[in-house]
Amino acid sequence: MVRCGKCAATFDGVANLVAENAAADAAEPSPQLGLFEAGAQAAKPAARAVPRPAPRRVPLADDEPLPEFLEEELPRSRYSFAWGLVALIALAALAGQLAYHYRTELATLAPQMRPLLAEGCRFLDCELRLPRRPDLLSIESSDLQADARGENLIVLNAVIRNRAPFAQELPALELTLTDAGDRPLVRRVLRPEDYLQGSPLLKPGQGMTPGTDAVVRVHFDTGSVRATGYRLYLFYPA
Repeated sequence: MVRCGKCAATFDGVANLVAENAAADAAEPSPQLGLFEAGAQAAKPAARAVPRPAPRRVPLADDEPLPEFLEEELPRSRYSFAWGLVALIALAALAGQLAYHYRTELATLAPQMRPLLAEGCRFLDCELRLPRRPDLLSIESSDLQADARGENLIVLNAVIRNRAPFAQELPALELTLTDAGDRPLVRRVLRPEDYLQGSPLLKPGQGMTPGTDAVVRVHFDTGSVRATGYRLYLFYPA
């Protein structure tokens, strides 16, 4: 379909092809040329409109090729399939990277995926840990008492609660003994395998289920250190 530059009408250009000599006879100056002769046109009387002869339609033969600008471009199906395959592979690689990086979060949000993620970590030699949210853990109570079995022995008692709606990894504890001026004298880091010895409820690799408490009871030999206070906080080592 083409549009006439004079009357803006659209028509089938192939069906209205005319012979070359007829097109030359019917050619007339462009109406835009009159803009440069405004004075001369104003002086002349209005000419009577002469009807244009209708263009002759010259049908194309069946074996005659179409003009180049009317030929349709063949679809490139092979290239489209190749690009689609490359995009699919790239998308699968991106999904694999996200699953590897956020494997702990995925196992928490979708527990049914944990066996699959664990199998993937076994193949990739990585570790599928429980979540670590220290802001959802709290030390409910703690005290430090002298042990009657020895002069330099003390006992740390504490209760750690998991306030998260999901299971969490057991944290590490840092115990700092202080003097009368609250200055640190000695500091010790307790890992789960240190403060859960003999606990029948929790195991170091099991973690804390939602809403459960971990009871801590650890004996220390302070030696020559004479401490009057302590500080205790929980954290996850890097």
